[in-house]
Formats: sequence, structure tokens, C-alpha cells
Amino acid sequence: MRLTLAAFVLLISFNSMAKDCVVLLHGLARSASAMETMQQALDAAGYHTVNVDYPSRKHAIEALVTMAIPPALAQCREQQSKQSDVIHFVTHSMGGILLRQYLQGNVIANLGRVVMMGPPNQGSQVVDNIKDIPGFKAFNGPAGMQLGTGEQDVPKQLGPVNFELGIIAGTSSINLILSNFLPNPDDGKVSVENTKVQGMCALVTVNVSHPFLMKRQKVIKQVLHFLAAGKFSGDNAQQFDCPAQKSPEAETI
Repeated sequence: MRLTLAAFVLLISFNSMAKDCVVLLHGLARSASAMETMQQALDAAGYHTVNVDYPSRKHAIEALVTMAIPPALAQCREQQSKQSDVIHFVTHSMGGILLRQYLQGNVIANLGRVVMMGPPNQGSQVVDNIKDIPGFKAFNGPAGMQLGTGEQDVPKQLGPVNFELGIIAGTSSINLILSNFLPNPDDGKVSVENTKVQGMCALVTVNVSHPFLMKRQKVIKQVLHFLAAGKFSGDNAQQFDCPAQKSPEAETI
């Protein structure tokens, strides 16, 4: 029998770390409202949530990082009880790049698990091919111009990850024009291959397109599963030998 999302959330909530905080970071040209369905599921599972809203189209990635992440961490710590001081992250698209950029020069005490949905961890060939088209910068802003695959683009400037990271990559596209610029499989904005990063702990592919990754029940179930268990479920899930899950500080279930 197939579990409904409500039943699955109830099941996961018994195993989740009660009152852990989860920071949600939306992607480029989005707002916090894009993460509301995910936030509701996390709240129902017993987590505190901080759904960050930041002006993704108005500033470069380096500036967006300082606008989004330190205030979110402060909110987490304000609302956490003595039961837990663990902080997890769930990100969509560019939100994952913001977190990696922040961790280049900062340490998050008691950083828990991170799930990135459709992250351009190696950049996107879509940006390479259309960033010079009139209107691209006006719509996507300075940050959008930084998400290509070149050595000077932000994703290629970031090193391996050293935290418990699970990546959810989409394999369905609703934009066949953009998919023409991408190696298959892809989600219309990022190829599965370019979501990967050295040090990741797990990867799962889902038949969902980029704009809907944070809203679909099958994705939400995988997010909850990784936060609780440090791995994904199902035939499409892969587990890797990642340093973060070997360290003494890493939590295992």
C-alpha cells in the first residue's frame, strides 16, 4: 500500500530529531513562498523551520550569502530548545551554492544534514549559452551570471563538501529548448551530472523538473528520509563513501 505524504510525515516524525532546526533556502528568481509546501511537511515532522526570503535577482552571490544565512542561523538559535542545537539545511537550486559559498569561510556549529534539490554544483551549461542574450541579466541579476561552468564562475571556485550532503536531481524537463544545452539526463536547468560534488554522501534521481522539485511529494519524502537517516530510499538512490559520515561528530542512525 502506498503511503500518503501525511502518513509518511507522521512515520518520519517519530524518528526525526525533535526540534532540530531546518533552514530552507530557495533558488534564483524565487521567494520563500516557493518552499512553503516543503516547510509545512518539515513542520509536521517536528522540526523548527526558518524559510529564508532573500533578493536573489538583485545582488551577486557573495552579497546574498551574508543577507540570507547569518540571519537564518540566528533565528534557528533563538527558537531552539535545550533538546537540540542541530541545524540542517534544505536548499533548492542556487540556494545550495549560497550555503557552499558561506561554508568556504565560516563554520556552522552543530551543522546537521543538508539536502540540495537540483543544485548547480558544477554550474549550468544553460548559463554558458544564454547569459549574453539580451534580457538574461535583467531577469536573473548578477547572481545568475555567476552560475556557469567556467573556471571563474562561482560553482567551480568552491571546493569539496565536508558535511553530510544528499542531492536530489531531477530527470524531467518542461523546457526542451534549455534542455538542448544540457547533457542528458537533466531537469531543464541543470544536468544530473552537474548536481554532483566531491564529498557528497548520497544522490537520488526523481522524474521531476527543476521548478517543481521542492513541491512534489516524492521529493519531500526523500528530503525527510535523508534528514532522519542520512540516506535516500528506493531503487534510484545511491550511497557514497563520504568523509562526513565517517567522522566522530557525524550522527548515524
